[in-house]
Amino acid sequence: MTQFTQRARSITLRTVKQVALAGVLLASAVAVIAQTNTPVGTWQTIDDHTGQPKALVQITEDGSGQLSGKVIKGLAANGQPNRCTACTDERKDRPILGMTIISGMKKDGDGWDQGQILDPENGKVYKCKMHLEDDGNKLVVRGYIGVALLGRSQTWVRQQ
Repeated sequence: MTQFTQRARSITLRTVKQVALAGVLLASAVAVIAQTNTPVGTWQTIDDHTGQPKALVQITEDGSGQLSGKVIKGLAANGQPNRCTACTDERKDRPILGMTIISGMKKDGDGWDQGQILDPENGKVYKCKMHLEDDGNKLVVRGYIGVALLGRSQTWVRQQ
């Protein structure tokens, strides 16, 4: 093998490795961007009254593009799984941990709408809409009755 052939092979091998590394980096960047353009992921809820972390909610997407959210960790001080004693549907007296509290959310422009959210503290189910802020690191969740003006919003923080 000539010196020229060895040099060409070395350059080709190095180029292939660089292209492969660039592909891996691009795939990682696309995954991060995709994660920040959707509410799919884990979110820390914040207590309206104390401003302290309250629970972790895992939002997932089903095959039809609808989002739902389940409580995966309660951050209650006593560490005991609270039950939804105020619920009036099939969730009555069931543990809040593992409970689906968001359902039926559909993409609508820059946000998600047409779903429902349960407030386990009072057992009420509200219409729900949500949108992302702060480059996908915050999720503004609004529960309301009738029209969105008659409701309240919470800002949840994305967990990595």
